[in-house]
Amino acid sequence: MTIHPLRAASAALRTKTTLRSKPVLSLSAVALAATLALTGCVAGEGSAADSGSGTTGDAEGWSDDSLSIDFATYNPLSLIIKDQGWLESTLGDDVEVTWVQSAGSNKANEALRAGVVDVGSTAGSAALLAKSNGSPISSIYVYSQPEWAAIVVPADSSITSVADLEGASVAATKGTDPYFFLLQALDEAGLSVDDVEVQNLQHADGKAALESGAVDGWAGLDPLMATSEIEAGSKLIYRNVDFNTYGLLNATDEFLTENPDLAQVVVDAYEKARLWVEENPDEAVQILADAAGIDSAIAEKVLTERTSFDIDPVPGDAQRKVLEVVGPFFVEAGDVDDQSQIDTALDELLDPSYATAADPSTIAD
Repeated sequence: MTIHPLRAASAALRTKTTLRSKPVLSLSAVALAATLALTGCVAGEGSAADSGSGTTGDAEGWSDDSLSIDFATYNPLSLIIKDQGWLESTLGDDVEVTWVQSAGSNKANEALRAGVVDVGSTAGSAALLAKSNGSPISSIYVYSQPEWAAIVVPADSSITSVADLEGASVAATKGTDPYFFLLQALDEAGLSVDDVEVQNLQHADGKAALESGAVDGWAGLDPLMATSEIEAGSKLIYRNVDFNTYGLLNATDEFLTENPDLAQVVVDAYEKARLWVEENPDEAVQILADAAGIDSAIAEKVLTERTSFDIDPVPGDAQRKVLEVVGPFFVEAGDVDDQSQIDTALDELLDPSYATAADPSTIAD
């Protein structure tokens, strides 16, 4: 077992002997906290982290005694880290790790903005949207290049193309990659969001609405989309991997400023998970299946057919390129007031320092 250097340096000074548990917050608790916090005004952009070196902890231990981080079925690496207990093993009894489940990128953004989590996972589009609207976050790691969104219709639908959606009702979760996938798909088909009736439903509710016939289409998200495809016969009528933005790991700028050592541990754990899933695909499939409550065949489709972990995890030009395409749709849809806000966010969102310094060997098994 490899012990983080900061932890080794402070071993002689620690007196705690009882291991902390790893609590999981319910979605209702997160929603309540987010609602309370969001009733106030939010300041503008926070300052970026000075570096990702993880060297600010003093000789007495870590920079803080708590870490709050999300996990999500759309982010398989988070499930692996949680399942393996790597953060708890590395941080030991000095830092209490709290896991908060995110039901979608919009919920992760709410939790970040409300201070419910220090680190949260979203689609790149959602991170840019939040940053453009003043949320003080930075993207510190690329956890996947997914094809997690597509346009879905019921098994017996006569709709065969995006153009056929004109005048139809479509379920989509605003502020998430599937919603922005829908906007891009409509634009490519010569339509706009005004040509359809968007039902703003959380991902699981969108799936239920599609399968019950309450909507004509759904901008779906895996693994829910793969589940509907296999179990309900739902049809993916439009796929385009280029319309899916990357999966980004985001942290509040306050957390990065005050706790860069903990931020680096999180990124180190993510890098360990990214390498681990490539070497242990069957176990990774089972972890996703168990966490999402889905059949292993569905989990395998998501991980092997629609998700790539063989990527450069350092946020940079590849992510900026795809986000530059998505950004103008925010203004067109009225989600951001002005393109200048998007341009500023693009300049400030991506922080490569932590991923560049990532060292999975610092993470204890």
